[in-house]
Amino acid sequence: MVAPADLASPLPRRTAVVHDWLPVYAGAERVLEQMIAVLPEADLYSLIEFLPDDQRAFLGGREVSTSFIQRLPFARKAYRNYLPLTPLAIEQFDLTAYDLVLSSSYVVAKGALTFADQLHVSYVHSPIRYAWDLQFQYLREGGLERSLKGKLARFILHYMRTFDASTANRPDLYVANSHYVASRIRKLYRRPAAVVHPPVNVERFAVGYDRDDYYCTVSRLVPYKKIRVIVEAFAQMPDKRLVVVGDGPEMERLRAIATPNVDLLGHQPQEVLEATLRRARAFVFAALEDFGIAPVEAQACGTPVIAYGRGGALETVRENETGTFFDFQTPDAIAAAVSRFEKSADRFDPDAIRAHAETFAAERFRARLGDLLDAAWDAFQRYGDAEEALRAHAPYATAARTPSDALTPLSQVS
Repeated sequence: MVAPADLASPLPRRTAVVHDWLPVYAGAERVLEQMIAVLPEADLYSLIEFLPDDQRAFLGGREVSTSFIQRLPFARKAYRNYLPLTPLAIEQFDLTAYDLVLSSSYVVAKGALTFADQLHVSYVHSPIRYAWDLQFQYLREGGLERSLKGKLARFILHYMRTFDASTANRPDLYVANSHYVASRIRKLYRRPAAVVHPPVNVERFAVGYDRDDYYCTVSRLVPYKKIRVIVEAFAQMPDKRLVVVGDGPEMERLRAIATPNVDLLGHQPQEVLEATLRRARAFVFAALEDFGIAPVEAQACGTPVIAYGRGGALETVRENETGTFFDFQTPDAIAAAVSRFEKSADRFDPDAIRAHAETFAAERFRARLGDLLDAAWDAFQRYGDAEEALRAHAPYATAARTPSDALTPLSQVS
């Protein structure tokens, strides 16, 4: 962290980072990697840690303090079955030795116990989506609507919501990964949140100038990603080709409905994914995501995005500059958006699109998070209220559909 010149007291010497799960190196872990870079002396806590050996480098040799769930039977492969134990487990971490605790939360990490003289900043990737926004979809898609197992699932989700709501006031300051998530924090926890968009590794992507005649999407093939809707849209447009990169439970259903102009490539190595993004006419994105890294990666290749105009996409895509939007998650709406895009495709400049993607680079994340932690610590020491940092400093992100390097005061975007 870079200390402001007028700090009321020294920055915290003892810091800890608390993360929910560490089973693999995925999206939340990429954020955690940059948090560790901001707080290089921090101790690391996680409910479990079963990272494969080839995915551990981002920890920099750190030991991870884990919970009792780590030692339960079959936890390596079935840790999610212990979800009802996570509220108890997160409260067993003894964090009393630390001045600053930064939690990285999408399950229960924000519920870690801290005390009056400790600053707890919680970076929320999302309030527990399958317990709040996606409960009914989760039950429906899991065939759990009427069965005895479904009744148990409803009870567990109710319990998780109760814990999530009851711990809303444990963090001194919330940081959301998008304004969309900040609005959900406001709705569910009745708390304001700063916004720091997550880091995207734009450096590994190169701009493409030679475009092939196809559209693409990259995703895990699960229902909420709405890949089926995209495939159905291109069934209405047999003269336009769609390339789908990714695998998952929906693959067989997609194969059953795919028309000859749709190529389902399954999982592909990174170099194939990058080449597919670089050469596509546009990237199609139909999910309602809290942030959505895939559209930013497409833009890092200079590829425009045709996106569902809700959620995080409104913060990562600039309409008529780096992409365009559709208003409904339906095949007709996507087909109409593709048609509109075809009429104005020449307006999109690959270099300008790439420049926009670079505003989400990892170094931006580190700088903004570090500045915010400095401001929060200063406010906490001066006033005993870290949220004073929201009134004195910008939240280091932007409102939807505005340039992502503009710093908009929270009072103007809340």
